[in-house]
Amino acid sequence: MADLMKAADGKAEAPPGPAETPAPQQRSVRVVVLALMIAMLLAMLDNLIIGTAMPTIVGSLGGLEHMSWVVTAYTLATAASTPIWGKLGDMYGRKGIFLTSIVIFLIGSVLSGMAQDMSQLIGFRAVQGLGAGGLMVGVMAIIGDLVPPRERGKYQGMMAGVMAIAMIGGPLVGGTITDHLGWRWSFYINLPLGAVALAMIVTVLHLPKRERTRAKVDYLGAGLLTVGITAIVLVTTWGGSEYDWNSGVIMELIAIGVAAIAGFLFVETKAAEPIIPLHIFRNANFTLMSVVGFMAGFVMFGAVLYLPLFQQSVQGASATNSGLLLLPMLLAMMIVSLVAGRITTSSGRYKIFPIVGSILMVTGLFLLSTMDTGTTRFTSGVYMAVLGAGMGFLMQITMLVAQNSVEMKDMGVASSSTTLFRTLGSSFGVAIMGALFTGRVSDEMSARGGAGATMHAAQLDAASLAKLPVPVREAYEYAVASGTHIAFLVGASVGLVALVAALFVKEVPLRGAGPEKAAPVADAV
Repeated sequence: MADLMKAADGKAEAPPGPAETPAPQQRSVRVVVLALMIAMLLAMLDNLIIGTAMPTIVGSLGGLEHMSWVVTAYTLATAASTPIWGKLGDMYGRKGIFLTSIVIFLIGSVLSGMAQDMSQLIGFRAVQGLGAGGLMVGVMAIIGDLVPPRERGKYQGMMAGVMAIAMIGGPLVGGTITDHLGWRWSFYINLPLGAVALAMIVTVLHLPKRERTRAKVDYLGAGLLTVGITAIVLVTTWGGSEYDWNSGVIMELIAIGVAAIAGFLFVETKAAEPIIPLHIFRNANFTLMSVVGFMAGFVMFGAVLYLPLFQQSVQGASATNSGLLLLPMLLAMMIVSLVAGRITTSSGRYKIFPIVGSILMVTGLFLLSTMDTGTTRFTSGVYMAVLGAGMGFLMQITMLVAQNSVEMKDMGVASSSTTLFRTLGSSFGVAIMGALFTGRVSDEMSARGGAGATMHAAQLDAASLAKLPVPVREAYEYAVASGTHIAFLVGASVGLVALVAALFVKEVPLRGAGPEKAAPVADAV
């Protein structure tokens, strides 16, 4: 691997001294960022496309009882590998590590498309997830190398735009590909995008050659962290669904997770090159942004999961339309992120954004918790726009402040740690909000639905609901609205934690593009 990384960075020249460091050229940076955004789109589109294709995949390969593992294997591998990719980039050079992660992701995509049974698909999805763990952190860390924090806000709108495109286009693209080309192309579609990203990055991305560290990779720390993250994700994935929260399996996983994380923290204090250097948490801003990122992930992915369910079950939207009905939230998030980025770049000030973002996030979630069977699509759209605006202030500012809080040598682990906390937040959010939602729906159906009490939310779309007897349908709609209420109310409570953390952030001046600060960028070829 070291040879591959060295070859990938081979075109880079040693960084010039302070007197000869050129200012980054905007055209070159934009071309590089475009290539990075394509790679970022790969990671974000994948799960959304596969989600639409899953019914067809199960029909072709069988193994319905293992269906959830197609997503879980990918999520586990992504979460566990993210901090390792970040550290490897710090140690051996980001370009080679990033290219390696893209290649592994594409190999996993090809293998997944060739899978002959569900077991193979699960294994190949894990390979895909390993590569995906390096995609997001690689994008963030490379942008951190190329663009000073003061200028980085310009590119936040692009990142928010990619997220919006993925969330809106993923299900639509997945459905179209599955219907016309077959489910295997849901994986093969990654190849042309990946090839374009690889070609552009090899051609236009020239990072300064960094001195390779002689320290060995902290394999023990990496192993303990992987075990700990795996246990945490499995607890949040299985708890309340596959197993009761107080079951032996969940208790054992919790014990394993706690022991592994405790062991990891001890090992990191002794390692020469720790996977996550604990000293970065001594910076209050970095720790606070990790908390805000965790809470934002908790809220964001819970909202994306349960809003379409409310729209389909209560408001009668189709699966496709429910995705489009998320546009108010996604467009607000993209526009606000772009505006906040521009203001940050021009003023260098940012503390107000996580505070305002947290307030809007809490307000939006509280408004969403008030929805019932009589709420119109317009009203829910307004509520979603408020939540989206809050997320727009938070999603990229958290990464910017976190990166500004560490030295350049720790840019990779700072990016990966922030990404990891957001990923773990989303895992907890989906699990906790899901458990509360399912419990409330079950209770309400038992009280109101009689024979329909055994129905599960995921089994009923708008067309199926229309065929139910009126009393059962109305009971089910009420139950889903009630479940949504409790889920978003919990989300609002979590948002308050983010607000408190944001209030304590200190506005440290963002690093500018001075000779000693900015990373040199070669001209685009």
